[in-house]
Amino acid sequence: MRIHYLGPLCLGIEHPALAGRELSSYPPSCYLVEVSAEAGVEGPVIEGDVLVVDEARAPGHADLVVAEVEGEQRLFRTHRIGGTFRLLPTLGPRHSLPARPRDLRGVVVRQVRAGEGAGLQGVAGISHGSAAAPGPW
Repeated sequence: MRIHYLGPLCLGIEHPALAGRELSSYPPSCYLVEVSAEAGVEGPVIEGDVLVVDEARAPGHADLVVAEVEGEQRLFRTHRIGGTFRLLPTLGPRHSLPARPRDLRGVVVRQVRAGEGAGLQGVAGISHGSAAAPGPW
């Protein structure tokens, strides 16, 4: 599914989904993306969700990642095979793509859904890898 780059998290980007949330605990390697309308309104990731992506985090098996494919940033689930990955689409046809860690643009570490309180949006099916993530908002 397509995503839209919003910018580095450290710039204090204004977005309705981020209102009242503490962003200073995230490392400078984090940036924000917004999920496009093609995601629809059902499933663990929906249209309008804002994702915090850490470009310094090493991807693991079953992580939600951002990868550039055919000039567009898209959201995929990883399937680790040795030192390489298969990228599994989160939406649409289930044709996987081969990828190396350098092909990935970052690992999703948090998801925020607009209009749902000031707390962290925990959504089933979002894997945040084995590394410790910053505390909840």
